[in-house]
Amino acid sequence: MSEPISIRFHDQLDYFLPVEQRQQAFDVEFKKARSVKDLIESIGIPHTEIDLILSNGRSVDFAYQVQPGDKIDVYPVSGSLDFSQFEPVITHCQPEPLAETRFVLDVHLGRLAAYLRMLGFDTLYRNDYDDPALAVISAEQCRILLTCDRMLLMRKQVSYGYYVRNRKPQQQLKEILSRYHLYDEIKPFSRCMHCNGNTRYINKRHIETHLLAKTKKYYDEFYQCDSCKKIYWQGSHYLRMQDMINKVREDTHTSILDND
Repeated sequence: MSEPISIRFHDQLDYFLPVEQRQQAFDVEFKKARSVKDLIESIGIPHTEIDLILSNGRSVDFAYQVQPGDKIDVYPVSGSLDFSQFEPVITHCQPEPLAETRFVLDVHLGRLAAYLRMLGFDTLYRNDYDDPALAVISAEQCRILLTCDRMLLMRKQVSYGYYVRNRKPQQQLKEILSRYHLYDEIKPFSRCMHCNGNTRYINKRHIETHLLAKTKKYYDEFYQCDSCKKIYWQGSHYLRMQDMINKVREDTHTSILDND
């Protein structure tokens, strides 16, 4: 019988493991020759969560063929990881960051999609996208695929993706803003929450025939989506969203201060 492979997942990757396998190395039976990517995903961790793999202390990529007796350490995508502790030549498993942060979300993340659009981020979402379509959109349009489905992130077409941990939409929003360092890129209300189009100021006289009587009477500043032509104004819905945006920013400022 071949010597088993010893593997350890570090830091946030513990999230994907049963309690008894966290914060420690564990053995995996060597059954056949296969890539380390295949081994990692057979344990249940999508390749989109992995940035650094060490085999017997040497940095390797996803194509590395595991060998009996290998000692493998797997590290997550993390801005806080200190690479100076590893060998001089490091192979990053993740592609270069996108020039523009754009998203596509699965069917379960509709509220998060609306929140991301509210903050001005280019976010595709439809409740009839199936898994193959999501993977193709992510690959062809270079969009980060956000999902709560591990298997979707394991599709070979997906290079940019993230497994959303939280289940409450406002917490999901903070999670994504932190993961992708997006707080300085927030541009509230610059995108349509309905269709993802760009919104622009429009003179009231050009749209007043489309306004309800009270809206026309009490409001003078309006914005309209370039794509679906939906009209926005600073009513009670706007004030509630602005309050939420302020809280998101305050929470971030507090966390930064706490880390100093």
